[in-house]
Amino acid sequence: MHKLDRYDLKILRILAEEGRTTKSALAEAINLSVTPAWERVRKLEAAGLIKGYRAQIDWGALFKSQQVLVEITLARHTAQDMRRFEERLASAPEIAFCYATGGGVDYLAMVRARDIDHYQRFIDQLLLEDLGIERYFTYIVTKTIKTDEGSVPAELIADQ
Repeated sequence: MHKLDRYDLKILRILAEEGRTTKSALAEAINLSVTPAWERVRKLEAAGLIKGYRAQIDWGALFKSQQVLVEITLARHTAQDMRRFEERLASAPEIAFCYATGGGVDYLAMVRARDIDHYQRFIDQLLLEDLGIERYFTYIVTKTIKTDEGSVPAELIADQ
């Protein structure tokens, strides 16, 4: 991939905020004609910078559920232990997101469960699978303040 220019960065910012924008609206927003704008989108996709497009569903409006944040620390930090743990969480439909972190804990994950009992059964299953979990701390989400993953602060890309 070539070095990103201001057009590429604008495209990424626009698509992150509104993935369903039309080709013509995108071209107009970045001040290019449709064909060159869309060629840039295809290059960004081919380079892996655009991973995909999807709808943000408010599952909570459809189904009663409980969101739980979990801090997880592993007993051992070998590449094999971490890979096995990460692969297991990546394949679990209950996991909304999981981040490896530096600092006091190894991972921070969001679990979506029907209720607290469902969450605890999920955690118990992970413990039974001997994934090397040394300890975990549970935080019940009581209110969602913001979940927007699409917006990017202008300052973040201003110096690019």
